[in-house]
Amino acid sequence: MTPRTLLHLEGATVLAVSLLSYHRIQASWLQFALLFLVPDISILGYAANVRVGAITYNAVHCYIAPLILAAGSLGTNHPAILSLSLIWIAHIGFDRMLGYGLKYPTRFKDTHLNPARHALSRNRAALLRRIDLRQMTGR
Repeated sequence: MTPRTLLHLEGATVLAVSLLSYHRIQASWLQFALLFLVPDISILGYAANVRVGAITYNAVHCYIAPLILAAGSLGTNHPAILSLSLIWIAHIGFDRMLGYGLKYPTRFKDTHLNPARHALSRNRAALLRRIDLRQMTGR
């Protein structure tokens, strides 16, 4: 199984666990449906430029903030905040499952899940090895 496939499965698992948790806390599914795509508003950063777009998208599409929010809500017994954080986590998991990753500031489709980016890294590594071999052999 490739790392890319594992990342997609990881996203599906995060989505499933967040949905089960959301069901367990008996939060409103109407609220879930209405708020599920709200994190995608961060795409508006691309209206400024690719760099700003990547920063805003990544800030909203990484797990750090919603996990801190969830932990805080559990520690302070705020179920409404927990439900919002679970929706947010579910959204990120859904995006990862579909192959939408964190963005690089080069172009929108250049993500950490983009196989072309990894191919470039492999090609670059092969090129660097050839250069090293040439330098070692004096050719």
